[in-house]
Amino acid sequence: MAVIHHTTLKPTKLELLTAWLPTRPWYTGGAGEPVLTKAGGFRLDDPQGEVGIEFMVVIDTADASGADPAAYLVPLTYRGAPLDGAEHALVGTMEHGVLGRRWAYDGCHDPVLVTQLLALIEGRVHAQDQNTSDAPDRDVVRSYAGDGSVSAAFRAPATDDEEGTELSLPQDATLRLQRVLRPAPDTPGPSASGHVAGAWHLPDGTRVRGLFAVLHTGSRD
Repeated sequence: MAVIHHTTLKPTKLELLTAWLPTRPWYTGGAGEPVLTKAGGFRLDDPQGEVGIEFMVVIDTADASGADPAAYLVPLTYRGAPLDGAEHALVGTMEHGVLGRRWAYDGCHDPVLVTQLLALIEGRVHAQDQNTSDAPDRDVVRSYAGDGSVSAAFRAPATDDEEGTELSLPQDATLRLQRVLRPAPDTPGPSASGHVAGAWHLPDGTRVRGLFAVLHTGSRD
């Protein structure tokens, strides 16, 4: 069970993301710096107790490209030492008031996060509250209609496009994370084998829901 430390972070997570988000293919903002607020999310536990796993929803209030400010899903892992071979996925480093230096990674490239996300989809673990230790997050829903467990071993590096990130997994499975969030029904398309959906808040306080991740197993032809 992850322990949530209410302490200082230098720089903060939002400060790290302010510099990192504009480098992503799915970032919809303009040339100016984003103005980010945390709008929702959840956590997962690492069974080994070594890696922090957080799925954060942030809203860019500087983005006026649509009717509502852009909302992004940012899966993050926090480690006490660098992750070998993941330099390309490093979001930045922080000084944690209790744990010391932490390396923050884009979790789509971290096997610990992917393993636990698949376990969530398959119903083997539960989503945890983003801000409270040992408290399940009842807003997060999931489904799984597949046969057996899906391996988290990467067949190829995670790839980004203008909407999200796709992971190629063994046995023709693909896991897609929706990075640009939009309000939508919790249910995925009929070809999906599983999914995760959750809630976030718009700047005016309106609570909305949408898909966070969709799993496909086998051929979609």
